[in-house]
Amino acid sequence: MNKIIVNFAPTGLIPTKKDSPNVPISNDEIVEQVHEAYEMGITMVHLHTRNPQSQVPVYEKEHYGAIISRIRSYAKDLVICVTTSGRTFSEFEKRSNVLHLEGMEKPDMASLTLGSLNFNNQASINEPDMIQSLAKTMLEKGIKPELEIFDLGMANYANYLIKKGFLKPPYYFNIILGNIACAQSDLLHIGTILKELPQPSVFSLGGVGRFQLQSNSLAISMGYGVRIGLEDNIWLDEKQTKLATNTQLIQRLKDISSANQKEFMRPSELRKLLELNSDI
Repeated sequence: MNKIIVNFAPTGLIPTKKDSPNVPISNDEIVEQVHEAYEMGITMVHLHTRNPQSQVPVYEKEHYGAIISRIRSYAKDLVICVTTSGRTFSEFEKRSNVLHLEGMEKPDMASLTLGSLNFNNQASINEPDMIQSLAKTMLEKGIKPELEIFDLGMANYANYLIKKGFLKPPYYFNIILGNIACAQSDLLHIGTILKELPQPSVFSLGGVGRFQLQSNSLAISMGYGVRIGLEDNIWLDEKQTKLATNTQLIQRLKDISSANQKEFMRPSELRKLLELNSDI
């Protein structure tokens, strides 16, 4: 495609102010940085919420609702995705809490990691019953899953969920590369995963740490979507000598896209592509 999906992940679960002062933690910081990113042309945002004092993740829907309503005050069309990650919270009631938002606070999409995996110092447990229960709730609530793939087997599990009726087309995937225990930012790894994606699908490539720039550059050159933000990488350079801001990471994407004669996809275009609500 000549239009690049830009999936903005501003904060995540892990980086704190100790890691980088540029990581948005409070609701005000998150809302402000999403606003800046929206003005730069992002297509969608992947949200996590934090306790501003302890900086630890929080799951309650009220925290997400407060952020979503403020984002929609200036970016009515922006595609908004929330996390249901099991990296911090293991109970279904906590992971699914955000899916019960209604009205203007209701998210368009929610993340659904398609298997368990190990990070450097932590596991993310996603048992089959949990994945299916979250998928079923998203289906009932009319929330499109943001299907997260870290390895080839997760692509196969997406096809299994489709056969069981838990997922409905069109499908959207985030393919996250470079994690130590998962698929790498390697052409063979990427190609093998893409071969197994169901149709019709659209997808974005993201990279962890120093693999972010490599994964994004490859994606843009091929006309794929990208995932970008401090959630995945806090450094501007591979040698980790300069901390990045979210604005700098997005501006670099704009420069790479321009060199490849590609444009950022508008939120309204992604809404049409994924058959999302266009009357927010």
